[in-house]
Amino acid sequence: MKKTLLVLAGPTAVGKTSCGIHIARHFNTEIISADSRQIYQETAIGTAVPTPEELAQAKHHFIQVVPVSEPYNASMFEFQVLEKLELLFEKHDLLLMVGGSGLYIDAVCHGIDDLPTVDPSLRKQLLLRYEKEGLEALTWELRKLDPVSYSQVDLKNHMRVLKALEVSIQTGKPYSSFLSAEKKERPFQILRIALDMERQLLYERINKRVELMMEAGLLEEVKLLGHLREYTAMKTVGYRELFRHLDGELSLDEAVDLIQRNTRKFARKQLTWFRKENRYQWFSPDDGPEMLHWIEESAAYL
Repeated sequence: MKKTLLVLAGPTAVGKTSCGIHIARHFNTEIISADSRQIYQETAIGTAVPTPEELAQAKHHFIQVVPVSEPYNASMFEFQVLEKLELLFEKHDLLLMVGGSGLYIDAVCHGIDDLPTVDPSLRKQLLLRYEKEGLEALTWELRKLDPVSYSQVDLKNHMRVLKALEVSIQTGKPYSSFLSAEKKERPFQILRIALDMERQLLYERINKRVELMMEAGLLEEVKLLGHLREYTAMKTVGYRELFRHLDGELSLDEAVDLIQRNTRKFARKQLTWFRKENRYQWFSPDDGPEMLHWIEESAAYL
């Protein structure tokens, strides 16, 4: 077998963690986590970090290693993961990358553009404007500063709009001028698998997971992280709704319902992201034997 990175992607709550562990144990290999929120040290319940029992079943990397207060992005992830893969491929022919963060996965598979580091004070200023003026005001500013990005970015995704604005304002150059379509060559082969299931079942799993998070102490976790709430990681679904509850804007039941709705919306976005990449082979999380057979056959012919 050639040195191969197997990507296991899919929406939140679909069963990537257990499936990934099953595959890793079968091939006696290790797991790179591609989750842009599980990478933070202080978060656990709200980001569905694997349990100690799950982590003990297979070696995981890039879980709870970065402080919430430390700037982190997909470009940094790309660099660090490539370094780790080089070391791990010395003892494994196949390595596994598991996660639902499409941007992080794409960064490792075919590279990401190097963007300027944004001044945290500018980011905070733009976030305050977003909260006071709304998204439409920022999209109109983006239209003036970078018409190309305005025509391409998801204008309903405030994080994408803010990112384009940050770079455009700080550098005085359009955000789009830093982007290229050139894909980087990797010294290993890549296989891609994605998980999905019947939509109603996925929604039920999401709703149940939120309930279990609350039972596990998510509200208490959010209270403990209140001093970090201005950082980007704390804008994650689950945290932001409960901060609103603690501020008196929502009842606890309203906050939990909103977490469930926003998580279902996030899952739909994840599925859209992965389906635009036609290199993924799709499976149900229950298709364990078929999945392993496909991996063995595909890796052998790469």
